[in-house]
Amino acid sequence: MTGIVSFGGYVPRLRLQRKAIAAANAWIAPGQGAGAKGERSMANWDEDAVTMAVEAARDCLPGANPLTSRKHIDALFLGSTTLPFADRLNAGIVASALSLGANMRGADITGSQRAGLSALLAAFDAVSAGSASHALVAAADTRKTRAASPAELNYGDGAAAFEVGKSNVIARLLGAASSTIDFIDHFRGEGEDFDYHWEERWIRDEGFVTIVPPVVKAALTKAGIEAAAVDHFIMPTTFAKLDQQIAKACGIAPEKVRDNLAGKLGECGSAHALVMLAHALEEAKPGQRIVVASFGQGCDVAVLETTEALSRLAKRRGINGSLAHRKEEANYMKWLAFNGLVNLEKGMRAEKDNKTALTVTYRKRDMLFGLTGGKCTRCGTAQFPRSRICVNPNCKAVDAQEPFCYAELPGKVLSWSADFLTYSMDPPQHYGMVTFEEGGRFLADFTDVDVGSFDSGAEVRMVFRIKDFDERRGFRRYFWKAVPQVKA
Repeated sequence: MTGIVSFGGYVPRLRLQRKAIAAANAWIAPGQGAGAKGERSMANWDEDAVTMAVEAARDCLPGANPLTSRKHIDALFLGSTTLPFADRLNAGIVASALSLGANMRGADITGSQRAGLSALLAAFDAVSAGSASHALVAAADTRKTRAASPAELNYGDGAAAFEVGKSNVIARLLGAASSTIDFIDHFRGEGEDFDYHWEERWIRDEGFVTIVPPVVKAALTKAGIEAAAVDHFIMPTTFAKLDQQIAKACGIAPEKVRDNLAGKLGECGSAHALVMLAHALEEAKPGQRIVVASFGQGCDVAVLETTEALSRLAKRRGINGSLAHRKEEANYMKWLAFNGLVNLEKGMRAEKDNKTALTVTYRKRDMLFGLTGGKCTRCGTAQFPRSRICVNPNCKAVDAQEPFCYAELPGKVLSWSADFLTYSMDPPQHYGMVTFEEGGRFLADFTDVDVGSFDSGAEVRMVFRIKDFDERRGFRRYFWKAVPQVKA
């Protein structure tokens, strides 16, 4: 049977307080105060849809050695409407960061708020048809919003990932249905940064209420189950209680509607249906039926049933773990700066050409994207980066190293600096030497670090982040950074 084999989730650490948004915009939008409750997730300056998708996928595919534990993945579907490259396979960046190898299918699925669920359905189809044995699905969004807009309060940043296969299935696919209708509730034109929204009542009554229920009913019919048998109903929407209204129209009890996480996360765009699905799987029991729907120029619906294998799945951070690992952010100006919504003076130290040598990027792609070093096959010494000659002075073997991945290995801070002179989007710039028990060390940037919160000897883990931006050519460069290790 085809279904979900594993899942993972990721929510950025920062939580922008909605009251801070309302307070900053009270002079122009005094009505915001009524909806300024709770918080929304906020990506760090070095996070985007690609980096968040990588983090969710790492949570979905645990393993100390990605070079061997992920060999079975032969397809990757990446869903997002905020992919950083318009003409570069963003799924290829994710695949490289995960060390998935080259012999696989990769596809970006975009252009609609249901892109995440569409990517999951594409993976189900690929595995069912036999064109892929194990498919990885990842969805992430980091949407920009105009200051003082309702979207600024409602949106959030997040990601989810799923492995689809036919063995050890934790949630089997019972049925699915889709519709494609050019109903324009909102749009973002080419070259535009912000969504343009139409009138709310029109979107609610002529869009959601009219389009979604028939597709849900069709999916239930294909699945061969009654609406009364549904245990969890997932329907992302920013309209209060609209998900319950749709559930009732489909014959599903309103109490079966999942919390849309609006109060502590916000709505994560095309990824939100999958974020809510990951959250549901964290709390579901074997034998339960889950209906997940996603609206956007039509509707996608999938009906799943959890299995006994769900209770045996190894614990992961997931959505709940990510939500628990949080830092309140009340600095509205930082939010604007991180999203490029205010033009800050960066100083002369920021005036440098960040042109990337694409030839070097390709030739060293396993090192730069996969954080792969080398281990000597003669003496066992591990090192980063890999080189022709072993760094062990008692060995110095030539051409005796095999690839050795550091991405999932825990590290420790040997030495560090907090530099206020070097330009940083979030000063001070933290960097230092990271060492690994298995051997090897290298100078790394630190991110998600609070000033004075850690010291030499601190445990860290590596994360895939944006290294810097080439604003002249529209290119962003990725590499791995160290973050403080969070105790479970």
